[in-house]
Amino acid sequence: MIELRVNLEADRPPGRGLICLLLPTINTTAMPASRSKPAASETPADASLRTRERRQRVQSAVTGMAVLKGLARLGGRASLTALAAHIDESPAKVHRYLVSLLEEGLVAQESGTQQYHLGYEALQIGMAAMRQADPIRLAEASLVRLRETLEVTCFVAVMGNKGPTIMRFEEPGLPVTVNVRAGSVMPLLWSATGRVFLGLLDETRVQAQAREELAEAGPVRLALLDQDDPIGALRRTVQVDDCAWVRDTNLTGISAVAAPVRDYTGRVCAVLTALGATGGFDPSIDGPVGSALRHEARVVSAALGFNPDAAG
Repeated sequence: MIELRVNLEADRPPGRGLICLLLPTINTTAMPASRSKPAASETPADASLRTRERRQRVQSAVTGMAVLKGLARLGGRASLTALAAHIDESPAKVHRYLVSLLEEGLVAQESGTQQYHLGYEALQIGMAAMRQADPIRLAEASLVRLRETLEVTCFVAVMGNKGPTIMRFEEPGLPVTVNVRAGSVMPLLWSATGRVFLGLLDETRVQAQAREELAEAGPVRLALLDQDDPIGALRRTVQVDDCAWVRDTNLTGISAVAAPVRDYTGRVCAVLTALGATGGFDPSIDGPVGSALRHEARVVSAALGFNPDAAG
C-alpha cells in the first residue's frame, strides 16, 4: 500500500485531525497497455452484452450473404420486392442491407428500373472463383473416395481434340487389368465415357467423330446399336438417363458406368467413369457404383458452380 498523509491541520474544522488517504499499489508492468481494466473486472452483464453483440454481427453477416445469394439465384438482377420475397425477409430489412452492399460495390442499382444487380466487386469475386474451377483438380477427391469406398477403378476424362481423353486415373489395391491409362482416348460410341459426351454435348465435331466411328464399325458392334437411327437413339437414351453404361462393349470382359460433370453454365466439361470386371461389377445407373458415381459427379459440378435448379 502507498500511504499518503495530507496535513490539513491549519484549515481543519473543529474536532478534526489528520486525514490519511490510503491508495492501492499499482503494478503497471502487470497490465496490458491495450486494456483499460483487468479481465477479472468484467461483470457477467458485460460478458453477456459482448456475446450478444458478437451474435448480432454474425447474424448480420449471414443476412447480408443471403441477400447476395438470393440476388444471384434470381439471375443476378431483381427488384427489391422480388428479392425480399425470395429470401423471405421484409423489404425494409433487405433495403438496409442493400444500402451497405451498394457502398461496398457488391451490388449496383439501375437508375431507370430501380432494380438491383450484382456489382463490380461481386463480379471480381466470381471471376476469381472461376479461375480456380478446374474440373480435373476438383475431381481428384471424388476419384479417391470411389476407389477407397467401392474398390473400383475410376477416372475423369475431358473432351480433347481427338476425343474423350483420360486425365486422372485411380486404381484399387487389386486393379482391373485394362489397357487404358491417363492420356488414353476413348471412343464415343462404344465407351460409357464417350457416350456421355456424345449424348450431352451439342457440338459439330463430336457428331462428326461419332459418324466416323460408325462408318468404321464392324457388324458385331453395329448390331449393338439401333438399326434405324444408331447415333440419335443412343443420344436420346443418354439424355433421359443423364449418364451412360456399357457391358463388354468397348473392352471384352469390362463393364463401365459414367456420369457428367457440368460447369457453372451447365455445359458438360468432364465425365467421371467407374469400371470393373463384368462378372463382379454392376454397371447399372441405379446400382451401388452408379449411384455413388452420380453423387460424386454432382459434388464436382457443384464445386464448379453448377446449380441444377437454376439450370432447370
